[in-house]
Amino acid sequence: MADTPKRPGKRRVEGGRVTPKGGPSKDGAKSSPKRTTAPEASTRYTPRVPTYQKVSPPWVPGLMFGFWGLGIAMIVANYLQLLPGAVTNWYVFGGLGLILAGIITATQYR
Repeated sequence: MADTPKRPGKRRVEGGRVTPKGGPSKDGAKSSPKRTTAPEASTRYTPRVPTYQKVSPPWVPGLMFGFWGLGIAMIVANYLQLLPGAVTNWYVFGGLGLILAGIITATQYR
């Protein structure tokens, strides 16, 4: 292993760049000019959402925390063998489903 390079050298392609770099092309035509003005404003009116529609009812946070509490309680009660039947994965899935319902409720709170 004398003086052999690990990678081959760069290959030179004849003809150069295929697309113009940004200046005038070879045939003398100018490239497209850059936009210097802002786009026109839309004439369509979109009314604001009234504030009375943005407020959630006061029971939404209670429902959210209720779902979370019931889900955690179901999972803990399953592992402490306080639920009827044997320790099963169905109680864990039910608890996780209640926690997920609490998360979904939290995303709807305004």
